[in-house]
Amino acid sequence: MPQSRFESIGAYLPENRVTTAELVARLKEAPEFDLERITGVKERRFRDTRPESREDSFALAMKAVEDCLSRSSYAAGDLDIIISTSITRSMHGTKMYMEPSFAGAIGRAIGAREDVIAFDLSNACAGMMSGVYILDRMIRSGAVKRGIVVSGEAITPIAETAVHEIASKYDLQFASLTVGDSGAAVVLDEAVDDNDKIHYIELTTASEFSHLCLGMPSDKSNGVALYTDNRKMHNEARFLLWTDTQRNFMEARGITFADEGFDYIIHHQFGAAAIPFMNAIAEREFGHPMPPDLNVIEKYGNTSSTSHFIVLHDQLSQQNLAAGSKILMIPAASGVVGGFLSTTISSLKV
Repeated sequence: MPQSRFESIGAYLPENRVTTAELVARLKEAPEFDLERITGVKERRFRDTRPESREDSFALAMKAVEDCLSRSSYAAGDLDIIISTSITRSMHGTKMYMEPSFAGAIGRAIGAREDVIAFDLSNACAGMMSGVYILDRMIRSGAVKRGIVVSGEAITPIAETAVHEIASKYDLQFASLTVGDSGAAVVLDEAVDDNDKIHYIELTTASEFSHLCLGMPSDKSNGVALYTDNRKMHNEARFLLWTDTQRNFMEARGITFADEGFDYIIHHQFGAAAIPFMNAIAEREFGHPMPPDLNVIEKYGNTSSTSHFIVLHDQLSQQNLAAGSKILMIPAASGVVGGFLSTTISSLKV
């Protein structure tokens, strides 16, 4: 059975930097905690909203795809499938589109074949991981040889809503102040050896926590909002969703976390205080120290569905990952979605 690998990666981050201090200064009432210290976010990128250079979801996705294909061995016409996975789907400014699909529009824009498979999926902040899950399975089944997973997240309108609406020292919209805009894309193809492949990816959903993080139209204005109960979200019961499922997966295969020999771990970029807590739980559950944590939360914030690949792109661009590095990626998303992805990378470059 063939297996897949990450063949190339691309990313795009808008130039406009907005600090946490700037956002907090715009609130009607300062929070009862140090938002920058708790979240670890010093700044994040906001899309360009000028009419002559507007960056909507589609524009962000396209720039990431172009960056990805610029270092791929494949041209757009070689792709068998395009999967678009963003939460936000804005085109022509702020208009939100469900149909026609973003994937189809991207395919037409880059000159993909007319018979290319193209579809959208949305799974909150686990969107790109879900796209990779599906494409990995399609390559393993022999249905396709190669394809691209892309997300363009113009997500900061929820931060703008939060700035205008937060009026108490603790509000369910505070998490919205951590998000940043971005685009990311990865090409997957068939792996040729164990030094460059996705070993496994599994996702699971525990709906018992689904009410704790909800994106919807604001209940106070015409804006879009995200309501997150961080006090209940960042607890051991939810974090065990990852460790329980991965431990069961490994036990069924007769392996341990120590056997895996991970060099690095990449968590979803949702909070500097929560991630060490997750790692402490994991060390207890797996009986083994966690590998070094790779993150970009300080400079890019929570980029929602693109976060793992923004981290990977950033580390590759700084040449921090040696060929043959084995990486564990841990998603976390509204729903609540958990899981894990194990990959060794050798040829991936930025």
